[in-house]
Amino acid sequence: MAGAGKGSSGSLPRRQDPPRRPPKDGYGVYEYPNSFFRYEGEWKGGKKHGHGKLLFKDGSYYEGEFVDGEITGQGCRHWAWSGNTYCGHFVLGEPQGHGTMKYKAGGHYEGELSHGLREGQGVLVDVDGQVYQGSFHDNKRHGRGQMRFKNGDKYEGDWIQDQRQGHGVLCCADGSTYEGQWHSDVFSGLGSLTHCSGVTYCGMWINGHPAAQASRIVVLGPEVLEVVQGSSFTLNIQLQQDNGRVAKSKFAG
Repeated sequence: MAGAGKGSSGSLPRRQDPPRRPPKDGYGVYEYPNSFFRYEGEWKGGKKHGHGKLLFKDGSYYEGEFVDGEITGQGCRHWAWSGNTYCGHFVLGEPQGHGTMKYKAGGHYEGELSHGLREGQGVLVDVDGQVYQGSFHDNKRHGRGQMRFKNGDKYEGDWIQDQRQGHGVLCCADGSTYEGQWHSDVFSGLGSLTHCSGVTYCGMWINGHPAAQASRIVVLGPEVLEVVQGSSFTLNIQLQQDNGRVAKSKFAG
């Protein structure tokens, strides 16, 4: 009898309970069969609808509005893998519209987004405290914008894919100013540089340098110069190349 009882017990199949269904309406808590998602919040017709919190097994979460089972509306999302946090508007699970993204590495962005990327008008503060305000495309500075750099320089003008390109004005912390064309983040094309010393160069630039670079300065006059301490004075100078020819672009001092 003991042997028969033992065999009978071992042959019985283990009963498995059917998976619990999500709540129909009202407030409820539901853990999905894959155990990766857990939802706490409001339900309507068996779908997440209203305000709730969706928890991910990796530590990520979303808390905010749901519509017909989808993350849509105002809410906050934290990504465990990147450490970034976004609060703002969502459409079908993605940041879309206006919101604020805080980056784990430092800095933040406030403005318009599309499919989770910076798109449209916004303000970006990077980890060094540098501030860009203007247009974005495909997550990059693109279009018209102004930026304040950590060294005190300020730029306002055109951007293409995170680089200054087109026409722009750079006001340096030392008082120097450049206005003109840019390419690949450097002076390139026609532009005018007024140095803080008062010397001005107006002409063509190539890769950040004057197209016709001078190697020496020749003082043209006056022959006699009266200098009063604390007062400014004027010199007529000529910038020449090694062969003695005057640099083609216009300099003034």
